[in-house]
Amino acid sequence: MKAINPYLTFDGNCREAMTFYAKALDAELSIKTFKESGMETPGMADRVMHAHISRGGGGALMSGGQAVLMASDSQPNQPVTFGDNVWLSIDCDDTAEQDRIFEGLSDGGKVVMPLNNTFWGARFGMLKDKFGLGWMLNCELKK
Repeated sequence: MKAINPYLTFDGNCREAMTFYAKALDAELSIKTFKESGMETPGMADRVMHAHISRGGGGALMSGGQAVLMASDSQPNQPVTFGDNVWLSIDCDDTAEQDRIFEGLSDGGKVVMPLNNTFWGARFGMLKDKFGLGWMLNCELKK
């Protein structure tokens, strides 16, 4: 497993929030809207499909690694309930590991999005575990 990172969900103000966090954390920010990603969902064009803040470095809290915070605006028909808008994102080394972790975490829980290949060159899936925590599993596909 490469990393586990927090993933935040906002209701239309993701760009504002992530710009604020990037400035406060002196970190690099990248943002892609739904329109830029090719997803032509009505009313979603300017909403954020994915935002990513990163800051390399060390320090006691980062154990010599990189600090990462990811976020997006909510999808249509998926209202944001604050307090339920933080997910944990796992970046897997390979699909076998991803399958094992996905199966383990979904035991007694609910699959939100089955593992599937995506347009960004990865295999991705989402689930809520039996304790109500949201998990996203991403695995970059070999080119």
